[in-house]
Amino acid sequence: MSLISNKLDKYLLKNAKVYHPESKKIKRASLLIIDGDIKDMNYQGDSSDIETIDCSSFVISPGFIDLRTHLGEPGNEDIESICSVSRAALAGGYTRICMLPDTNPCIDSLDLVCYMKNRIKESLINIELIGAATKNLNGTEISEIGLMSKKGVVAISDAHKILKNTQLIRNVLEYTSMFNIPYFNHTEDYDLSSNGFTHESKFSTEMGLPANPYISETIAIYQNIEIAKYVGGRIHIPNVSSEKSVDLIKFFKNKYSKISADVSPNHLGLNQEEFVDFDAVFKISPPLRSEKDSLGLIEGLRDGTIDCIVSDHFPRASESKESDLLNSKHGVIGLESAFPFCNKILSENNFKIEEILGLFTLNPSKVYNLELDSIKAGRPANFNVIDTNEKWVFKEENIFSKSKNSPMIGKSMKGKIKYVLCKNKIHSFD
Repeated sequence: MSLISNKLDKYLLKNAKVYHPESKKIKRASLLIIDGDIKDMNYQGDSSDIETIDCSSFVISPGFIDLRTHLGEPGNEDIESICSVSRAALAGGYTRICMLPDTNPCIDSLDLVCYMKNRIKESLINIELIGAATKNLNGTEISEIGLMSKKGVVAISDAHKILKNTQLIRNVLEYTSMFNIPYFNHTEDYDLSSNGFTHESKFSTEMGLPANPYISETIAIYQNIEIAKYVGGRIHIPNVSSEKSVDLIKFFKNKYSKISADVSPNHLGLNQEEFVDFDAVFKISPPLRSEKDSLGLIEGLRDGTIDCIVSDHFPRASESKESDLLNSKHGVIGLESAFPFCNKILSENNFKIEEILGLFTLNPSKVYNLELDSIKAGRPANFNVIDTNEKWVFKEENIFSKSKNSPMIGKSMKGKIKYVLCKNKIHSFD
């Protein structure tokens, strides 16, 4: 599959169903786009000299926002570069991604933030930066949080590195509260998880696989929220994986307003049974848990306990996933498949398309205080054109990432990105 990109000179997207996140409504419109901007939302004039796309069967949505994306650049461009991740993002309908700081060197200083901002200027999509909580992600010395925040990082985190020192967690939250940006810490208690990569259950025992109990997550969540409450900081809970975690977050959200949470497609629609063939492609952190946990996560999205869906795109070198389960690394890619897989899972659980699109657009924008790409006259054309009902099967040829470690190959999807308009270009896929 190839990405076809053209300059957004003069296009008419005719008779589309346009999703407006603020009102959570879908309305018919014919969008006239000239030089990358929306000029008219109900164009009825002469279109003989305008490139016209019949969108009567499609939904137009603001471009998706991914709150957590791992890149390889700088340092490991062979795994994922800014160019390749941009193409992968477009294939999945993402026009804005938030780049985690676990690069080489990591993004832990003002100099690195300035360097990366210059490096991402020419990318096909909008890329935001997340600053490291500690220097070199070492968990012992706080990074230049204030300087990075003033320069525009949207959140602070050590990515998948766990910050154990509770005094440092407190200090980080005190700093981030000064700039009204969230902090998130990988929610896992290493002493309890003991390098386990399957959910602790009868299944893990029968399969003889190292187990990771749900309490390794709930204890970490409890600790991080309590510290955030004490200092008045904004805390984000990433990658919620268990039903018990949903219950805990819901309990605290009723008492403290500065909590947000996300979930990955993997935990919504896959479970521990995927390990029946001992395939390392399903090895992620936190681990895939039970079907009951997946249903609990879906209910967490329904009632607002979990705010949004993230891809948790984590490219890996092929050799790191082709070894045995014990020695292979955690992490899977997900930008290309996140929306169609979640659209299938959630629509089967009676979510409306407006609700599903909100989990990829409005809700993540609120978590990081990002401006949402509204679809109205006078605004830049940064949006997706989607066939929300098309059913298809995800294949390796649908992957634009340099890495191919996707657990979704062979899985059924619902919803296909047809066009993405972003930064004065229109992209399609052939």
